[in-house]
Amino acid sequence: MLSVVETPTERAGAVRLEVATGASDGVDMLRAAQRIAREVAAIHAPDVDAQARFPAEVLEALQAERLLSAPLPPALGGAGLGLRQLGDIVSALAEGCASSAMVLAMHYSQVGCLMRHGRHDAIVAFLRELGSRQLLVASITSEVGTAGDTRRSLCALRLEGERFSLEKRGTTASYGEQADAFLVTARVNPDAAESDQVLVLVRRGDFSLTRTTAWDTLGMRGTCSPGVHLQATGARGQIFPLPFADIAAQTMVPYAHILWSAVWTGIAASAYRKAAGFVRSQVLSSPGTMPPASARLAALSRGLQVMRDGWTSAANDFDALVLQGRDADECAGLRWAIRMNNLKISSSEAAPKLVHEALQIIGVAAYRNGGPLGLGREYRDALSASLMISNDRIAAVNASLLLISKEA
Repeated sequence: MLSVVETPTERAGAVRLEVATGASDGVDMLRAAQRIAREVAAIHAPDVDAQARFPAEVLEALQAERLLSAPLPPALGGAGLGLRQLGDIVSALAEGCASSAMVLAMHYSQVGCLMRHGRHDAIVAFLRELGSRQLLVASITSEVGTAGDTRRSLCALRLEGERFSLEKRGTTASYGEQADAFLVTARVNPDAAESDQVLVLVRRGDFSLTRTTAWDTLGMRGTCSPGVHLQATGARGQIFPLPFADIAAQTMVPYAHILWSAVWTGIAASAYRKAAGFVRSQVLSSPGTMPPASARLAALSRGLQVMRDGWTSAANDFDALVLQGRDADECAGLRWAIRMNNLKISSSEAAPKLVHEALQIIGVAAYRNGGPLGLGREYRDALSASLMISNDRIAAVNASLLLISKEA
């Protein structure tokens, strides 16, 4: 459970978030997420997918259960849930609607950055407002002209007194038109190197957003992630004091890769559930016989368990590092970076394979669109996994890290 501790050595108004022992609302929130997955997300998912529209009904249900502020400490209006508990929530939601779960996972990643690195009064005030009003936070880290490299920015901050302005052409802005705020990467000033980046909070009312591309995709259609042209202003206190490279290593990458993997596991779990129900129906129709697909189902169960163990192990280790106060140092190391990259690649490759195996088990009933056994949406959603930061790019990074890592 997370708590807020105010320290006199930090700048005025700052908060330091620490892990504290004690009961949390994790079990109740997981049950709420499971109920929303069944009663809201799964019901609206076909229309969300068909219309490529934002899952507004799911967002409203998440807000009603105060799930958007789940990572925040109680002093800021949250439940203080750790990364493992957040992963369980998004994985459960993904069984009903993967797009809804991915929106929540990306929101949690941004909230993690805000609460772990937002030391200025303006950011702390925003977090309190997020907790009370259940605000939705998105990000714009990709940019036209950087070839998908989020660790480079062409966009630059322009400071004038206590205010800043920026202009960014993002290649994607997931649920940007629904977001109450963005975390945006930018160079520290117009003369800075492309890698000299900071993270900036921009709030609704202080930005204009113009769509530059359409969003008509194979899967994850409800995330509504077109290209955008962002123009924004804000107070100097909305600029994070830590360089973006440190925020990415300590928080953004662990949160993203672990929570994304949890979402992909939820997609695979949905496919497994349908396949298991199909095999059970065969058993009931022919008592005393072993269906031909039973061995395939066992293999599918093994693959799902391996996939789940991968992200839960990483989440548990991250939560333990936070509890011990070792997360900043450990997450900055090459070993952790390689582990996170391997997790992302392995999970993103496993998800479509497991859905494909479920398709083979069920057969033509899974191939048909619609119906209780249809797997078209799960299949298409799972295929997005390897593209969310290209696996080839991540593998190239790992290859470079392995060459210089004595630990590896």
